[in-house]
Formats: sequence, structure tokens, C-alpha cells
Amino acid sequence: MAAVRILHLHSSFDLGDAQLRTVRLMNHFGNQAEHTLLSAVHDAFGAADALDRRVKMSFPKDAAPALGGTPNMARYRRLAAYMKKFHLVLSYNFGAMDGVMAHTLFTRGMKLPPLIHHEDGFEQDEVDRLKWHRNWFRTIALQRADALVVPSKTLEHIARTFWHQPLEKIARFPNGIDTEHYNRRPQRGSFPGFQKRDGEIIVGTIADLRSVKNLPRLLRAVAAADANIRLAIVGEGPDRDVIMAEATRLGIADRVMMPGYLRDPARYIRLFDIFALSSDSEQYPISLVEAMTSALPIVATDVGDVRNIVSRENRPFIVARDDEDALASAINSLAKDAALRATLATANRILACSQYDEDTMFARYRQLYGSAMKRADFARQS
Repeated sequence: MAAVRILHLHSSFDLGDAQLRTVRLMNHFGNQAEHTLLSAVHDAFGAADALDRRVKMSFPKDAAPALGGTPNMARYRRLAAYMKKFHLVLSYNFGAMDGVMAHTLFTRGMKLPPLIHHEDGFEQDEVDRLKWHRNWFRTIALQRADALVVPSKTLEHIARTFWHQPLEKIARFPNGIDTEHYNRRPQRGSFPGFQKRDGEIIVGTIADLRSVKNLPRLLRAVAAADANIRLAIVGEGPDRDVIMAEATRLGIADRVMMPGYLRDPARYIRLFDIFALSSDSEQYPISLVEAMTSALPIVATDVGDVRNIVSRENRPFIVARDDEDALASAINSLAKDAALRATLATANRILACSQYDEDTMFARYRQLYGSAMKRADFARQS
């Protein structure tokens, strides 16, 4: 079949859950699609490193209209005109909402291709309360989008209640991964500087080092737990120095390993004894599913759909977001009980392999995108 031309509008294309899912879908589509990507954050294209070499991808940057900037009709018109040469427009999160608004304003007059918007969660400034002006802007901008994709029940509720989207427009697609890929032993050298002495327990996490992930909370929980617990934080981001400073203040810098970004978590994630999330906000974190598929017990804050994602047996270790004592206690309890860790690990892997496999996710996205383009060949391709 002829390759479809897809325009992606990202708030940022540095590596995160939404960007990782986009990359995996691009790799899955292979030579059946050609991609062009605009980022509202200039030069934020770090996720491109995970693209398969066979994927046809272009980053026009200054050769395309700006996705970010002051809203005005002239800029919206330029964005809309740029969309005309594509078969499908895919937009992601609020940072790309100007592109969605441009599409709604001009789609009828310019006969633009279909647009599907994706929402994956919120930054620190909307952890406790959604901003009314963003809700209003989404409500207006999404009027003529073909669909709104969300990964979680929480976001589905928000889309219906605060963005006033009809249920038939919302597609709730849980994030999936290659579950078989995570059924492997750790690869030697995959985690630079990894240390684990006899009797130690490794609590690990994989996260962008941003304030919404609240990794200082996890540091404080580990500091309050037993001294035989070490912490591994895999990821990179603007809060790295803040996290290091907090570890030093707490006197546990020698128990913290921060190797930066490491590709392919399946190569190292089973080095962890416990997987932890300390975020202020999540919806459907891929790292959580990766940990479950890798047969790890989970300790996490009760945000987004986290409690519903883990196995029933693991739910007692999902704690209130603002209860750091409960987070430390959950870590301590699992650290002291190897049999309990094994029970939760097995339950999590069974659930993940049965519910969160990426083949199901790929099929859902193919059907949605293919239907929007009226390309049955793309929708049914395996």
C-alpha cells in the first residue's frame, strides 16, 4: 500500500510516556507511513534517538509554521495551510493545542485532513486543580477533532466533565508494551555503576527528572526506611541537581545511583527488587507496566489510574500522595519480606501479560487512524 503522510504536533519530543508510545507506533508502522514532526519546544527532539532507522521521519523546524507562540489568526492560518499536504494530523497534550485550534477554525474552509488529539496527563501546575482557561481552550479547540485519545479512566472522566467531550469521541486506549521482551535477565553492563552488597534491597524507578515526578519524596521515604535499602533513579531532566542536593541533605548520597537515561529498560529493570513511583501526577505510566511485566512488586503514590493498573494483591502498597510515612512503611514492609515480594511480582506479571500487551494497543491505534483516513488497508495491516 502507498505510505500515508502523518503530521505530528508535540508539546515536546523529549522522551516521556507520550513520546515513547509515539515512537513505538512509528516503528510499528515502518514503511507504511512517513512522518513529519513539529515541537512547541524548540529543539526538543530527544525521543528521536529511539526511532528505528527504517522509519521515514523529518523535523522541518524553522521551515514549518511555529507550533508555539502567541495565539493569533495569522499563525493559525499558516498552521492550517501546512496541514493540507498530510493524510492525518496527530496532536499531543496541551502544548500542541494551538494546532488543534487552527484545525478547528479552518478545517471546513480549507478541507483539512482529519485530526486526532492525544492527552496523557498534566504538569506540576495542574496537579491539585485544573486551570479553567485551559479547560475552556480545550473545549473550543477540540470541537472538530475526529477523536480524543486518553490512556486512563481518570482522563476519560476529565474529558467528559471538564472538556465537555461526548463519549463517542473519546477513545480510551491503555498503554501497552512488548511483554515478552521484558521476560529476560538483566544484561551485564546495562546499568553503569550498579552496586548491590549482600543483604541490600534495591528500590528503583524510571522517570523524567521533573518536579511532577517528585523524586525528593522518594528520597525522603528511602532515608526514613532501613539503612540496607539503596535507590536507583534512571532518567534525565531539569531537576537532577535538586535531587542530588536532597540526597546530600538527607545523608544518603552514597546509597543513591543516578546513571542518567538508559535505553531499553528490559536490559536492567530486573536489577531492582522493588519498583517505586512517587509522582504528584500520573495517568497511565508506561514504566509501571514495564515493571509489572518484569515481575516486580510496586510501591507508588495513588495518582491517576495507578491503583487500577497494578494487581489486586499489590494495591495495599499504593499509598496516599501526601503520606510520606506510608510510602516509607510500604518500602520497608516489602524490603523485609522476600516471599511477599515474590507473590506480588508474580501477580503483577500475570496481569500485565494478559491485559497490557502492545499488540492490542497497536491494533486499536491502527483501527482508529485508518478509519479517520478512510484507509481500511492501514487499519487492518498487522
